[in-house]
Amino acid sequence: MALEITDSNFEELIGESEKPAMLDFWAPWCGPCRMIAPYVEEMSKEFDEKAIIGKVDVDNNPEIAGKYGIRNIPTVLFIKSGKVVDKQVGLCPKQVLENKLIALL
Repeated sequence: MALEITDSNFEELIGESEKPAMLDFWAPWCGPCRMIAPYVEEMSKEFDEKAIIGKVDVDNNPEIAGKYGIRNIPTVLFIKSGKVVDKQVGLCPKQVLENKLIALL
């Protein structure tokens, strides 16, 4: 299951982690976010030991969303060594997300 990333646990879980991270910025009222959610959950199982897969509810965590300038959702950020190295804005096939994450491993 994807980790719930919040303003309070972000640094602890993501911070300067050695593992790459994929963060899905979403909101419960967002239709495309609900469509991408199963991909994120599947990938959390597939990449369990290799990467951190998390979800950030933008309504409840405005600090993280603001830090990364999230203006459209869903937005998926790919983070390595504390820096955003890639992103995907909007709905996309699961393969697009997988390819971007595999490139960081």
